Amino acid sequence: MPVSNRTRYPTSAELVRIRRAAAVARLMDTAVRLPFGVRIGADSVLGLIPAVGDVAGSLIGLFIIDEARRLGLPAHKLARMAVNLGVDAACGTVPLVGDLFDVYFKSHRRNVGIILEHFGISEDELNRHI
Repeated sequence: MPVSNRTRYPTSAELVRIRRAAAVARLMDTAVRLPFGVRIGADSVLGLIPAVGDVAGSLIGLFIIDEARRLGLPAHKLARMAVNLGVDAACGTVPLVGDLFDVYFKSHRRNVGIILEHFGISEDELNRHI
């Protein structure tokens, strides 16, 4: 008998948490579309500030991981999220190359994707359910 990937549908309170995490990820990673089609967010701009910017972006990323913990994601998924954030933070410390890496890696969006995958819902579906 096939097993569904969906653990369970989130409650309305959990949907609020997921939407909040998704909104933060959008702001941090894809808030602005540049003329040549690439999307950037506050994380890319913060990364231009030496040391402080990368720390600030990582702290915001920890908020998303904490929301996932509160939502009950298992430890292996939280660890995957922490690795995404760690890679983003480590690469972000390299001047210029790290800033370009931030534009394409988008760890916050990846981490929200892990949350959505856990509940078996898409971002479109998340936005439809009010």
